[in-house]
Amino acid sequence: MVDHEVDTPAGTAVVDADAVDRRGAVAVSSDGVLARVRAGAGELTGALRRVAEHVLSDPEAAARATIVELAERSGTSPATITRFCRAMGFEGYADLRLGIAAETGRARSAGWTVDIGREIQPSDPLARVLDQIMAADTRAMHDTAALLDLGEVERAAVAIAGASRVNIFGASGSALVGEEMQFSLHRIGVAAWAWSDVHEGLASAALLGVGDVALGISHTGQTRETIEMLAEAGSRGATTVALTGFPRSPLAELADIVLVTASQATTFRPDALSARHPQLVVLDLLYIAVAQRTHDRAHAAFRRTAQAVDGHKAEKGATS
Repeated sequence: MVDHEVDTPAGTAVVDADAVDRRGAVAVSSDGVLARVRAGAGELTGALRRVAEHVLSDPEAAARATIVELAERSGTSPATITRFCRAMGFEGYADLRLGIAAETGRARSAGWTVDIGREIQPSDPLARVLDQIMAADTRAMHDTAALLDLGEVERAAVAIAGASRVNIFGASGSALVGEEMQFSLHRIGVAAWAWSDVHEGLASAALLGVGDVALGISHTGQTRETIEMLAEAGSRGATTVALTGFPRSPLAELADIVLVTASQATTFRPDALSARHPQLVVLDLLYIAVAQRTHDRAHAAFRRTAQAVDGHKAEKGATS
């Protein structure tokens, strides 16, 4: 494989051709074009990065522009635009334009473009804030569905369904998401534990082995504690799963199975916070997939756990 030269303001830079091919291999559909650009922008450099940023700043204008116009607006060249198209998995600029146009058209018809990308101002009424949050979350979940590899979800579900023990690792907001997954799995009889403290998590990871599963959750994929705990679990033979927004992050690189999410940041919700709902959607899908594969056991466990807490529900018509 030959590396590609890319023009930059400082001259010529070399881009790893394998990385371009890996990105392109998954970007063969018009669905989720902008999600793939957002996910891959951080890995691009120089002129390719500028093209990605320009496309994301105004997708509708990019869809209308000729290749020469897009090159001029992004301060690059038509050759760079062509390389960018290939990095996104398209044979040429015409295919990329059609993909962006189709996606922005769907977004416009659904009302998503009204608030996406608009900064929330301190003086905005709550109705306007609610509209933007709904638009951002809806877009993020649709982008996640476009990015998600269902084959990887299947592999993770099979591993968890057959596991003797499941450890879930995460810090801060990711720890809260992990606790939700742990609770769901416990309700259907899966022996699962959620760890946010690195010392406790490492001790538990050291006791895992072949046939066990470790799930690490980190939007950036760069949280050191989560990486350490997942790495320890993997070194003991456990199957490792990463849930992250960056498929080439350190966390994803060490995992056997990678589940990718997208996010739509708003003024008061940066990426790490806005990623929570897409993370929960993916984990809910994974939980249901596990329940499907352990149907009889899961159904019996869920019935028993529901009966155990039923006595603590308030009777209908009771007053406090």
